[in-house]
Parts: sequence; C-alpha cells; structure tokens
Amino acid sequence: MTPSVAEKINNYENTNRLFDRAADALGLDPEMRLLLKTPFREIQVEVPVRMDDGHLEVFLGYRVQHNGARGPMKGGLRYHPEVDFDEVRSLASLMTWKTALVGIPFGGAKGGITCDPGAMSLHELELLTRKFTSRMGFAFGLHRDIPAPDVNTTPQVMAWIMDQYGARYGHTPGIVTGKPLELGGSPGRLEATGRGVAQITELAAADQGIPLKGARVVVQGFGNVGSYAALFLHQQGARVVGLSDVRGALWNGDGFEVPAIFAAAKAGGGLRSAGARELSNEELLEQECDILIPAALGGVITRENAPRLQARMIVEAANSPITTIADAVLNERSIPIVPDILANAGGVTVSYFEWAQNIQVFTWEEAQVNEQLTRIMARTYAEVMALVRERGVALRTAAFMIAIERVARAERLRGGI
Repeated sequence: MTPSVAEKINNYENTNRLFDRAADALGLDPEMRLLLKTPFREIQVEVPVRMDDGHLEVFLGYRVQHNGARGPMKGGLRYHPEVDFDEVRSLASLMTWKTALVGIPFGGAKGGITCDPGAMSLHELELLTRKFTSRMGFAFGLHRDIPAPDVNTTPQVMAWIMDQYGARYGHTPGIVTGKPLELGGSPGRLEATGRGVAQITELAAADQGIPLKGARVVVQGFGNVGSYAALFLHQQGARVVGLSDVRGALWNGDGFEVPAIFAAAKAGGGLRSAGARELSNEELLEQECDILIPAALGGVITRENAPRLQARMIVEAANSPITTIADAVLNERSIPIVPDILANAGGVTVSYFEWAQNIQVFTWEEAQVNEQLTRIMARTYAEVMALVRERGVALRTAAFMIAIERVARAERLRGGI
C-alpha cells in the first residue's frame, strides 16, 4: 500500500516521535535529546552514469551518518526511486538504536541512490555503484562507516563497492558487509535477517499465547528478508497462508509449500502456487491471521488500513512499516507489535560478525554464526520483555528505551556534552 503524501514526507519526524516517547519514559534531559536526534553528518553526491544507449543520466546518492558514540557507523545502502534525505535520515537513526539494542559496537548510518534498478542493466548498475563509491568513499572506513545490503542491493553490489574502495584505499574487505563468500563474506549472512525475524517471532508468539506450530502467518514482501523468514517459519511448523511480492499477493488458507515457492522465486520465476487465490498487497495486509509480517517497504500500515487489520500480532521485518499514527491505532486495539529495531536486527548482527572476521582474517563456521546470532537475539528479546513487564510499556517503547540509554551513556562517557 502506498502511504499518503502527508505520511511519506514525515519519515524522520515519525522516527523522532518514537524516540521522544521513549525519551519521555526515561526522563532524558533536553540537551541529550537534541544531541541524540541530530545526525553527525549528511552527504549528497551527484552520480553521473553513461547509460547503455549512450545518454548521460545523473542520479543523486545519499549517506547519513547519524551517531558514532558506540563505534563505527553501520547501515545499509538501498537503490529505490523514492530514496531521499528524509527517508535516509529516518533509517540512519533507526540503525543507531538497532545496533545499541542488540549490544554490538556500532553506531548508525544509512545510504541510498534515487534510481529504478529494475529498469537498469547489470552494466549500468555496476557503473552507478562504482561512481557512487568513488564520490562517497572518503566518508567510508573500516573504523568509520561500513555499508551493507538493503532494498534492491545484493552481495554483487557489495563486491563492486569493496573493489572500487580498495582501488583507492587498498584492499579492505571489512569496508562493506554482505559480500559474496568468495570475497570475505560471512556464512549465514544472506539469510541472517530472515532467520532473526523467525527467531523473534517464535519467542514473541509464545509470550502472546500463540502456538507457532499451525499458526497462520502472512508475509508481505518476498525479497531476501521475507522469503527467508517465511521459509524458516514454515520449517518451524507455522502455516504460511499469505505471501506477496511487487507483482501482487497469493492466499492459501491451508498453507503454502514454502520451500517450493522459495526455490522458484530464487530462480527468477516469481511467486507461483497452484490453487492459490490472487490478492493485492493492500488486501493481503487485511486478511485474518495470527501473525502478520510486513517485510517489504516502510509505511505500508497507515491510519487508513490499521483499523481493518485482523492479525493477532505484528512483527516488523521491514524498517518502519507502520506509521506512528497507525502504531497508536494498533496499540489502542491491543494488537502487539514487535518493532523493527528488534525483529530485523539479525542482519546487522551477522554483519558485525562478518566485519570481525574480516579484521581477524579468519572465517567462522556457519554453525558458529547461527549459534551466536540465536544467543544475541534471544538475550535482546529477554531484555526488552523484562522492561515491558517492569514499566508496563509497549514493546517498541521498551526497545527504544534500552537503546537510547546505551547511546546516551556512551555520549556522556566520551564527553559529548
């Protein structure tokens, strides 16, 4: 669902409203609020690309480095027609709170290029990526800012960034995470975000009295995150009854055979399942289910459709899929929401593992990666739930409270104010 214009232009304000709600609960002083809400650095670059037909196209690229009090800044790079400073500021801020919440030694950043990658050739995408890296590379660094995949970017894109950066600054695999295994990527990184979503969903479902085995699950978005989340939840016994991608949605009340759909989609065939009912993405969100997992873009659950949702629980696999007004509506309806900074933190957690492996020049076994991921996600969920029970706040507010307090403590110790 496309959010309204009013909601689209307020992404960063929406994120800061969530921040303020948690800061109020913490009793955070005004000066620290100002410091933590203000990005450290914002960069915009022109990215000229000679397209395959010979004409010159100039794209705009962005990087917002939000906060580095707890370590080098970390965050994805997305290619999408709607990328702008407002969106990137919001996502960079969320990365600050996400890395602090799971306790890994990173700050938050985010970047993107305003483009339509679906309308570009592989050659054009490579030129775009390399030119962006050459113009933005001064702001990156192994101990400064480390990009990663996000919407419409892949391990191949990360490989181009690593190569272009290395041509100028020397071979530095740890400058970017989410790389192919052959170039220093980590085992388990590709599926890490979806694996973390499935782990958190299982824990939250148990607390909400929803047995995961047989639970009716809807996954909106079948990209990297949604596809792996659906696959892992299917393996854990959930009944995945709704799936969607950019072309539309499918519904099967008996549950899909997710592994077959997963394999077909990864082979480039899109979503297909015999006997499934076709729906729009908007209609899929409003179907009755036990667990709804928005795993595509932000702002898909709004004040318009929030009253019509029929899920017993929502798990935010995408970043900011629920607007702040919709969040309030759902809270009034007593529908629990597992926030994005908790639910989808598996990706940045394994990115941290990849960065650490690159620094050590030593590769972990995949079992070790998954074991450490499970430990961190379970510990973080337990910390959030403990604060929920202690303070009587929503999951999102508790997660923000923990993260904000950790960053504020780091700022005080470093003498930020």
